[in-house]
Amino acid sequence: MTTTKKAAPPSERRAHLIRLAADLFAEKGFRATTVREIADAAGILSGSLYHHFDSKESIGDEILREFLDDVLGGYREAASGADEPRVAIERMVRSSTAALSRHRAALTMLQNDWAYFSAQKRFAYLRTAMKEIEQTWIDQLERGKQTGQFRADLDARLIYRLLRDILWIPTSWKQSRGKSWNTDEIVDGLLRLLFDGITAH
Repeated sequence: MTTTKKAAPPSERRAHLIRLAADLFAEKGFRATTVREIADAAGILSGSLYHHFDSKESIGDEILREFLDDVLGGYREAASGADEPRVAIERMVRSSTAALSRHRAALTMLQNDWAYFSAQKRFAYLRTAMKEIEQTWIDQLERGKQTGQFRADLDARLIYRLLRDILWIPTSWKQSRGKSWNTDEIVDGLLRLLFDGITAH
């Protein structure tokens, strides 16, 4: 399943407008952001924006499709290229983290305005994409149970939900004394926690 067809690369101007709009949608919310505010941020008249997009929804559509295509593309590659479910999941965690870092604004849009987007027919592909994401995780977790790599009593759907919520948060935490972790350190810590736990062996 793909969420969008291949299209010609957007012009530099169009790409700039998409980035500006994504940042505004993430900051103010999709519904609260107006076409005029996007145009003002770009230093153009509102009418000029319509030379590139026919509506605000078209902009949101492009942002979200690109995000989900990136996430799903990484998941498919990770799952199809791994003989062992543990390897597939490690690759999925790293792929997901990389994709989310490239699409922070889109992720914020999806989290903040999911109720709106999921109720609109034009954004019906969001539910389809999210179902594929969930099923990809569950398939690998169940495969791990069947091969004996993972515990037989593991609740695959629950583990997926927990991992999703951990992965889909900003990876820019800082300790009170200014200690910070880069993305690779956070991912490595998550994988150690997932596969090794915190108890001494």
